[in-house]
Amino acid sequence: MPRLLLRLLPFASAVALLAGEAQAAGFAIREQSATAQGNAFAGATAGAEDPSYMFFNPAALAYQEGTQAVVLQNVVLPTIRLKDSQGSTVTGDTIPGRPDDDDVGKDALIPAFYGSWELDPAWHLGLAVTVPFGLATDYSDGWTGRYHALYSSVKTININPAVAWRPLPWLSIGGGVQVQYLDAELSSAIDFGTIGAVAGVPGSVPGQQDGRVQVRGDDLAYGWNAGAIVETPVEGLRLGVAYRSKVEHRLTGDADFTTDDAGIGSALANATGRFRDSGVSADLTTPAMLSFGFQQTLNERWSVQGELAWTQWSSFDQLVIRFDNDAESPSVTEERWNDVWFAALGATWRPDPNLALRAGVAYDQSPTTDRHRSPRIADGDRYWLSVGGSWQVKEWLSLDASWAHVFMDDTKVSQDTNGEGNTFRGNLDANYETHIDLVALSARIRF
Repeated sequence: MPRLLLRLLPFASAVALLAGEAQAAGFAIREQSATAQGNAFAGATAGAEDPSYMFFNPAALAYQEGTQAVVLQNVVLPTIRLKDSQGSTVTGDTIPGRPDDDDVGKDALIPAFYGSWELDPAWHLGLAVTVPFGLATDYSDGWTGRYHALYSSVKTININPAVAWRPLPWLSIGGGVQVQYLDAELSSAIDFGTIGAVAGVPGSVPGQQDGRVQVRGDDLAYGWNAGAIVETPVEGLRLGVAYRSKVEHRLTGDADFTTDDAGIGSALANATGRFRDSGVSADLTTPAMLSFGFQQTLNERWSVQGELAWTQWSSFDQLVIRFDNDAESPSVTEERWNDVWFAALGATWRPDPNLALRAGVAYDQSPTTDRHRSPRIADGDRYWLSVGGSWQVKEWLSLDASWAHVFMDDTKVSQDTNGEGNTFRGNLDANYETHIDLVALSARIRF
């Protein structure tokens, strides 16, 4: 690897470790390029405007001249408003608690780093350090659905070295390896009152004698990505195709239970051997993605872009947490997500050789349904409006900025005690209103 990239690797890794948490489509984070975000990621698979496009297609490296670096900071500002909720236990008792919340989403800083190095006109190397998946929601301790979710967090760091080859002027091929670290934390309340009532423990009051469980785990796993870009016989038309593999994680960590000192929770723990701190494990697969893009240059000033991307979210069928404590049955949450599509159209105007202005619209399909939607990820279909621009400040420096507003359909959570794992989580009906603002800034440096 070139010496420059070796020097930049510790810096890039440190930047990625600063990543906050964000809720994105499903829990994928598409916001990996300020330039591409200006077009709502239309044409991201074919564009190759700067090294950040290697996230969408490693073949984009073949279009980068010399040695370059891109440093990106994306500010994600979600507003996830819990409008109303109500719940009841398996015994039919109403669950008391707060029915609404102004914002359960968490703002986040999502950084990224890209480096590219031209070995010769045909061969290029690259390095991407990104945060491709993440989410965070945080509810008030006493809300109605506390037995389903309190705090939820997923963080990833993805290090992706890649190589691109341009054997012909009209063809570029690229591929790379993903080294992905994933860290997760989930917490929820435990309804000891209902568990005790069903078990016949005297003094049990459903919905009013709570404990808590907090689960943490992490893992390092591997995947790959590949892509190609073709300059077609049609003047100014470039096509791209790219694939990013799934990454299968086996998380290991700890579960911490909180019970009362001399009440129902402690009595249940002593009688059954359950609700004791122990090690845990869980399987979580980040999905495969297949994308297609085009960029059509119309003249010196105007170009248009399009993108179509498929994400294999059906790999997220269940979340099963297994406990080292044999007395504790696995915790099962049904997800049953669907494969989804993302579609975008954009345009770029260059009024000056040193200035580019961008705009785009997109539709981002949600993998969730009302029947299985979880309050941890109250996701819905999204509609993007984006604008952005690039300014070539110096021959060695260009700056990019973009803003996007994401509208989301109102969503509903409908969980019931017949669902697997829900017997003591209770029935829950909750309604959400969500929108997201994204601000991205990046600097591209040529060495």
